[in-house]
Amino acid sequence: MGAGNQTGVSQFLLLGLSDDPELQPLLCGLFLSVFVVTVLGNLLIILAVSSDSQLHTPMYFFLCNLSFADVCFTSTTVPKMLMNIQTQSKSISYAGCITQMYFFMVFGVMDTFLLTVMAYDRFVAICHPLHYTVIMNPCLCGLLVLVSWFTSLLYSLIQSLLMLQLSFCTNWVIPHFYCELAQVLTLACSDTLINYILLYMVTGFLGIVPFSGILFSYTHIVSSILRIPSAHGKYKAFSTCASHLSVVSLFYGTGLGMYLSSDSSSWKGMITLVMYTVVTPMLNPFIYSLRNRDIKKVLQKVFRRTLCVQ
Repeated sequence: MGAGNQTGVSQFLLLGLSDDPELQPLLCGLFLSVFVVTVLGNLLIILAVSSDSQLHTPMYFFLCNLSFADVCFTSTTVPKMLMNIQTQSKSISYAGCITQMYFFMVFGVMDTFLLTVMAYDRFVAICHPLHYTVIMNPCLCGLLVLVSWFTSLLYSLIQSLLMLQLSFCTNWVIPHFYCELAQVLTLACSDTLINYILLYMVTGFLGIVPFSGILFSYTHIVSSILRIPSAHGKYKAFSTCASHLSVVSLFYGTGLGMYLSSDSSSWKGMITLVMYTVVTPMLNPFIYSLRNRDIKKVLQKVFRRTLCVQ
């Protein structure tokens, strides 16, 4: 924070998605609707899992953590954007920008770890079904989630502390609707070598190691499914991991598009950012609820109880 005070920087300007005044009400309504759907959808997943003892399994335990991370992930960016549209302001305080980056990194990295852990869970369930309850015991499940949270918090804290050491020039304009780390680093006057080294190392690690783990898991899963003699058995085995595979494809597809975008401030880059930061967390509960019979049954019970009470 001292570095910010030395250069006189007290706020950054977020350009948002468009400067057209006529589009602002449309953008506000659209993103408010998406935000509400995202929060309600993911909270319904958490409610469904917590309210039915049959869903108290490792797979749904990880799914609850993913839903919680998705709610928080979306909440770090969309509410601020909606507030700026309503108040016709583009500013975000220096402390607010650093805080937003911190939580954005925490929940973004957490999503990556959780998807990898969920792939491992499906690998054990399909490839080693007889040893599933022994391997995926409550202690291991809790440890995997705890390590994921700890690593996400630690990396985000280190990156945020390094950001606090930077000095900023007179250009404080961020061509996004949130404080994106790479864009903020381009505004710094001081040496950002360590920041970029850490950023690229972690990006490379998160892009290679977890994805390799997911690829390894699904390679063995597909191999095991193909060895099942009956068509019904193959379909039943594949259906248990189809939802997770869809979410992984959506998450890594939009994430890869975001980092490969040559100009993230262009319309193409903005659409990719919106898909990664806003649309993906909204679609996750739909994918899991529509393709999962257990979740659908529990949600139907919850709605019936609600209607009976009313």
